[in-house]
Amino acid sequence: MVKDILEIDSVIKYYDLKNILSDVYLKCETGEIIGLLGRNGSGKSTLLKIIFGIEKAENKFIRINYKVLKSSKEQFKNLSYLNQHSFIPNHFSVSKAINLSLNNRKKKEFYDDETIIGLRNKNIHQLSTGELRYLETKIVLFNESKFCLLDEPLSGLSPILADKVSDLIKKYSSHKGIIITDHDYSTVLKISSKIFLLKNGKTIPITNHNLLIDHGYLINL
Repeated sequence: MVKDILEIDSVIKYYDLKNILSDVYLKCETGEIIGLLGRNGSGKSTLLKIIFGIEKAENKFIRINYKVLKSSKEQFKNLSYLNQHSFIPNHFSVSKAINLSLNNRKKKEFYDDETIIGLRNKNIHQLSTGELRYLETKIVLFNESKFCLLDEPLSGLSPILADKVSDLIKKYSSHKGIIITDHDYSTVLKISSKIFLLKNGKTIPITNHNLLIDHGYLINL
């Protein structure tokens, strides 16, 4: 099976003259889950927004299969993005959100889920934080794009829903490339193929747990 390759190269970002991202490089292939860890304010969410094309950067190259994506249209076609904030309007029904997000071919598979079946007759404003997060994450994973960028998909989820979302992410990584960042670092470590720590504006490959301690992300107890 031929794999598609997403490369994020030479990303530089400043906020108020402060260097947030400095020459960042990441590579993700279909079939991989790339876990991106980092302390609050390290630039994780900013990097995902830059990759998706909704945040400007002083410099960036986003390539798929070695071809630079030069327009937002190309980025939106090849990438899907889960914002850490809700993207479905509060006045929508669950079924309307699903119908607008998916083609008819994928709806049957989407509804083959006891959690979704329990939500389908509700309105968005009736959902708990965890239920809404589950719905939005599943919609993003069902997108036709080759690569998914997930910002805090486990936020607000009960342990049961968190396990279900983790299983969804692993399932769809069989044919998609996924970059995930979440404060639930233990789950990110468990499901990811590769781990990177974003620190001082740069991505550091993490090959073992001790490196997270060495770089000050975790405390050695």
